[in-house]
Amino acid sequence: MGLDMGPNPLWLLEDLSRDLDLRPGMRVLDLGSGKGATSVFLAREFGVQVVAADLWIEAEVAEEVFAGAGVSQQVTAVNAEAHALPFEPGSFDAVVSIDAYEYFGTADGYLAYITRFLKPGGQLGVATPAMTAEVRDLGAIPPHIKALVGWEAIAWHTAEWWRFQWDITELVTVTAARLQPEGWRDWLLWTRACLAADPPDRSSLEGTIAMLEADQGEFLSFALVSARKN
Repeated sequence: MGLDMGPNPLWLLEDLSRDLDLRPGMRVLDLGSGKGATSVFLAREFGVQVVAADLWIEAEVAEEVFAGAGVSQQVTAVNAEAHALPFEPGSFDAVVSIDAYEYFGTADGYLAYITRFLKPGGQLGVATPAMTAEVRDLGAIPPHIKALVGWEAIAWHTAEWWRFQWDITELVTVTAARLQPEGWRDWLLWTRACLAADPPDRSSLEGTIAMLEADQGEFLSFALVSARKN
């Protein structure tokens, strides 16, 4: 929890990895890696070489985490913005993004940008906050969600929205697009655990708990989406 920057990142990555084929020696971009928990997981569990890229966390801070976890030889930290990545085309076997893609990946043109960094047949895997119905179809952001997230909830989509958004481009073949049936429960459990650790900023955690308790899975979950570059 000391590396917390969002809900249950390792649970999300573990679930998403069922839809990916990650093998030792692959080069993986962890996009929006935060303080590095997901990058450590990828290195330890799959034996891959990881580039941990994040805008908000300085590379030096992440490198301390990787050194402490004993994965410095496998993980490289990069401070980068998601629309200006400092990599050569075809640099990666896979790109993984856990609870970050909603900040930059909903634009129609972003899939074309991020897949340029994948080798042919390379994999893209995303875990992102999701809705059981599109806000457009609901006609409004549900009040208990709007109270915490505001207009940003328009970037939370259904799994089927993501499937169509990627498939229609023919840049990738979607291999899985699923909504976690009980994703809101994991999110609530994690947030309660973080609050019990007595963090300095309690208000955002309390707001998240109130939102999830009001929702009870009616609208909120996570979408796990994976694809291969054509």
